[in-house]
Amino acid sequence: MTARRRLLPRSLPRARVVPIASATACAAAIASLLSGCGALPGAGDSGEKAPLTVMTWAPEGTKATNMPGMPAMAQAYARWVNSRGGIRGHHLRVLTCNERNDSVYAAQCAQRAVAENAIAVVGSYSQFGRSFMSPLEVKGIPFIGGYGASDEEFESPLSYPVNGGQASLLAGNGRQLAGDCERVALVRPDTLQGDQMPSLLNSGLTSGHRHPAKDIKAPEDGTDYSSEVNRALDGVGADPALHGTALSGGTADGSCVTASLGDHTDTFFDSFRRLQEDSPRVRVASVLGSVGQSLVNRTGGTAGPLEGADITGWYPVAGDRRWDPMRKVITDFAFDDNRIDPADQGVQTTWIAYTVLRSLIEQLDDRGTEDITAHTLQQALDRGDRAVDTGGLTPELRWRDEDMLAVQDFPRIVNGTVTYQVVRDGELVAARKGFVNVTGTLERRRTDN
Repeated sequence: MTARRRLLPRSLPRARVVPIASATACAAAIASLLSGCGALPGAGDSGEKAPLTVMTWAPEGTKATNMPGMPAMAQAYARWVNSRGGIRGHHLRVLTCNERNDSVYAAQCAQRAVAENAIAVVGSYSQFGRSFMSPLEVKGIPFIGGYGASDEEFESPLSYPVNGGQASLLAGNGRQLAGDCERVALVRPDTLQGDQMPSLLNSGLTSGHRHPAKDIKAPEDGTDYSSEVNRALDGVGADPALHGTALSGGTADGSCVTASLGDHTDTFFDSFRRLQEDSPRVRVASVLGSVGQSLVNRTGGTAGPLEGADITGWYPVAGDRRWDPMRKVITDFAFDDNRIDPADQGVQTTWIAYTVLRSLIEQLDDRGTEDITAHTLQQALDRGDRAVDTGGLTPELRWRDEDMLAVQDFPRIVNGTVTYQVVRDGELVAARKGFVNVTGTLERRRTDN
């Protein structure tokens, strides 16, 4: 394992903890669940055992990408399982931490997890894997189901991803666009993470026998992207001054622009809309996490620039019934917390990550393991006695050596599938049924690019 420099912490912010519900509240919640939620996964048993501490972190209140729904979903999940007696009798104690899109704070969140004896970090977001993975590795704390925003999540032996991260999204978006586009411009952040995006998108484009995309760098926290819009349109031969061909019947003339700027994709498409009002339109695209239903609504729905857009995600569309158990937990246990959007991929990833955690704790309980620790949890993950069933939201998941895909630069990927979605009549819907496996596309990237 390559040694990594550890950042010295500032004073640690106090983490928030989900309290265990009162007996009265528990009884009422259990009664509600028993009467109205047969689709939810099995309840825990009533035997009281040692509580289990985990942590979920994400950036909140920053000028770049924010994921407040992830810790909020973790808290709602804890209230739910604790109202049912915990996971096989173990109540769940969830710590949350604001990572602030800052490497120092990312390290502090990890150090807080160590100090609180967390058995895992679950369903979290951070671009600063180098800062947070080192403290976790030193203490052997598994990182389960991160968002996939850092390379270390797909390199560290202590990381157990539930999706293919940025790699699968970009490769999938390239393959999706290859069917519609002759020329593509990619607008992406001018960051180290953004520097990987062109080769990933191009792996999908070239697998569909298309030329590589025009690479348009943009500030991660820009307030206006008019310059980037013009450069992108010029790059695909569709600048308004060039009088390109307009969309006809929902099909493009071959000119496409895809943008992946996190929270600031909203600002990009606002600039795009203003510059396209009196000029021919081109097909646009993005990935979920940068675009979602709320953004489609804010930008005008059927009359907005995202109508007809090709969107690539990790999971089924938000309206799919496989999300019903999560929606039920949000309705009953989030208490109108407006940070939680059930259509947000961060919220969805956190739900899946906690589903994995519950499954592993149940497996350990079945083996008679009384003392569940970070070490025993890591052993269960590596051993993979049973695949984890996520209710069809992903393929079944395991992290044995034989489950790792042969993807250059991302050796910890075990799930190389994506979903194709499209904005139709102002709604994000499935563009095709089922998952699309982009494993082969990612594996060929080593020779194609």
